Amino acid sequence: MKFSFSSLGCASALPTVNRFPSAHVLNVHERLFLLDCGEGCQMQLRRYGFSILKIQNIFISHVHGDHLFGIYGLLSTMSMLGRTAPVFIYAPSEFSAILSDFLRHFGGMFKYEITHTPLKGKGPDLILDAKNFEVLSFPLKHRIECYGFLFREKAPKRNVHKYLIEKESVTLKEIAKLKEGEDVTRENGEVLLNNEYTYLPYKPRSFAYCSDTAPFRALIEYIKDVDLLYHEATFTSDMSEMAKATMHSTADDAARAAKEANAGKLVIGHYSSRYKELSTLLKEARSLFPETYLAEEGTEFDIPMKNTEKDFYEKD
Repeated sequence: MKFSFSSLGCASALPTVNRFPSAHVLNVHERLFLLDCGEGCQMQLRRYGFSILKIQNIFISHVHGDHLFGIYGLLSTMSMLGRTAPVFIYAPSEFSAILSDFLRHFGGMFKYEITHTPLKGKGPDLILDAKNFEVLSFPLKHRIECYGFLFREKAPKRNVHKYLIEKESVTLKEIAKLKEGEDVTRENGEVLLNNEYTYLPYKPRSFAYCSDTAPFRALIEYIKDVDLLYHEATFTSDMSEMAKATMHSTADDAARAAKEANAGKLVIGHYSSRYKELSTLLKEARSLFPETYLAEEGTEFDIPMKNTEKDFYEKD
């Protein structure tokens, strides 16, 4: 089951000739989720082989132009492609007026519905609950209302050790109960303990998206133990005063957040246009958190599935 993050745009407010503004795709079990929608997003989706019509959920972190100017073209193109399936947009409440104005001028021919869910809350809030995963939003620390997003798989049903099924003559009814996490008590009083007879087939995976934000303590708890963290790194630490003034993060800030949160891997992005080469940002982050990588247009980062316990068989 695929779980991967792809960057379509990694520039900050001012795009450059080789960097588009913020836009990213998360693939969760072959469902595509769009994270921010900077200018040119629809062209980048096509350039890197993502189906525009497969996107049903769009997450806008905040209403600065470099994170949403691409939404107008994307929604219009969806209509021109004959879309009838609904689109769900999760964005701060200020986005409502923007969407209404856009639809009033350009949405008269749309044959699909657009639902805006306003983001709110002072802590993690569940905003999407699917069968195998869930999405939570959490507040970031920026000049305007801004949110991050946490995607995490739900724990799968437990598997029963195959060698015990035969050895202990476990019935189908008993297997079903064990898979649901229950202990099984047989008529003779024997108890099949769930933690002895079953195991998780894989460890649920997680991804956190932290766009524009200054460092703040609560963030570490929001993203604790995440497998893959995207965190903005607009500046290097020699520009820390600029970062504070604009409420952004340095590469060192991003690495520190990843380290303190015990993240598996860190992807940095949202680079200032002053950096022609990104090696200084990467070097700074890796000095504190070695598992750091650069978000660049077209790059994909897979979150591999990890078995928590391998099935085994009793040997003669």
